Amino acid sequence: MGWLRIELTKAEQRIVQSERESHADACVRRRLWVLWLLHCGLKREQAAKVVGVAVSSVQRDVSLYRGGGLEALRTSGREYQPTSELAGHREQIRQSLEQQPARTIAEACQRIKDLTGVERKPTQVRQFLKGLGLKWQMVRAIPVPPKKTWQSMPPTKLGFWTNN
Repeated sequence: MGWLRIELTKAEQRIVQSERESHADACVRRRLWVLWLLHCGLKREQAAKVVGVAVSSVQRDVSLYRGGGLEALRTSGREYQPTSELAGHREQIRQSLEQQPARTIAEACQRIKDLTGVERKPTQVRQFLKGLGLKWQMVRAIPVPPKKTWQSMPPTKLGFWTNN
């Protein structure tokens, strides 16, 4: 089975030329560069070396182009953005924490669990509160005065020894 020769139409050439350097997504720019190099007659191994990717990535780009044309290459494949379960309860959590701020992240976790029924770990709650624009207090242990050490003891006589 021979390789699919990439030949772009004039309209596709204009699109690839304009977007291979100016597209917002770096992954799409790389794909368009690969497509352009293949259109110019380079082999897949050479195009992979020029762009700095594996040959399998070039093959994947070619199969994307073969399957969906230029539009398939111009989509990044990262369009799916899952939404948080807490997103629906955003205002309720914000009002509760603004009326009575939580002293610790653990307290904020517990309050969110009581309000929404969704349990999250402290690191996730920190990110969520940061997204809401809320702050939390950093809580740490109360410092204890240092114990007496031998350096702070009064000096003793050098030749003083006891035998007990």
